[in-house]
Amino acid sequence: MLVPFSELSETSKVWIYQANRSFSTDELIEITRKLDEFISGWAAHGSNLKAGYDIKYNRFITIAVDNDHHSASGCSIDASVHFIQQLEKDYNVDLLDKMNVSFKNGEFVAYKNLIDFRKMVKNRSVSATTIVFNNLVTTKGEYETDWEVPMTESWHSRFLK
Repeated sequence: MLVPFSELSETSKVWIYQANRSFSTDELIEITRKLDEFISGWAAHGSNLKAGYDIKYNRFITIAVDNDHHSASGCSIDASVHFIQQLEKDYNVDLLDKMNVSFKNGEFVAYKNLIDFRKMVKNRSVSATTIVFNNLVTTKGEYETDWEVPMTESWHSRFLK
């Protein structure tokens, strides 16, 4: 059951998929339609999941499930991964590669592999106050407070040492 992301509880489980590039306006219209269709029919053990999604900066897709209603199962999580894999194919974009970092460079969202990001930290091209996207958050509440944070408040801080 598709619900607005804003109506999901703070304890809802989230999965964040970062794209290696921004989506175009036309792509976002199509992706939104596909997300609506997928989530409307998404179920676990025959029970509809109360779920929603959020798209930010034309490159992050966040899917959330309200576990208080019904938790996602292994099969339903697999279905969501297959859905994301299909988006990757349809739009020639990487969404599942976890070995990359997105961060703000002014108002622009930059995307680098971990090795290059580590070099940027060493060269002081980014700093402790650089805003990074912590895609390891697991709940909607964390997503709202701990997803877009200074590097010192994220797992990225280990590169500062």
